[in-house]
Amino acid sequence: MKAMVVYLSTSGNTKAMAEAIASGIESKHVDAKAVSFYDVKIEDLNNADAIAVGSSTFYYRMLQPMEKFMDETLASTNPKGKLGAAFGSYGWSGEAPILIAEKMRDMGMIVIDPVLRILHKPTDKDLQECKRLGVDIAEKLKHKSKTPQPQGTPS
Repeated sequence: MKAMVVYLSTSGNTKAMAEAIASGIESKHVDAKAVSFYDVKIEDLNNADAIAVGSSTFYYRMLQPMEKFMDETLASTNPKGKLGAAFGSYGWSGEAPILIAEKMRDMGMIVIDPVLRILHKPTDKDLQECKRLGVDIAEKLKHKSKTPQPQGTPS
């Protein structure tokens, strides 16, 4: 099992969240990689069983490059049925993670609720919440892999 934590961070806050989420996933012995969306490889997305995506919020939206990543790059991997999670930091309104989760659902991903939104720079307590999301992702992946697949359905 593998998980990707993809982020776009303007001030380092969402990056810190992504690294803590990946740490939480790894604590449950699931391979995880936190990577800037600028550096993500299509084959890594294709090979991931879970994909968490994070963006800061700018003028009530996710950052435009992240929106393009979601609409073009992630959508091109046909992530239907994969586990998804959305997160991000914000300074004012915090809509980006909600919009990311909506796009994931539209792609047929199984999204963990609620989305994780943190105001400004994550505190130690906030980073523990990020790690907890990572643990949730890993546990849901492990549970999903143990769930029998219906006959005739590829796993």
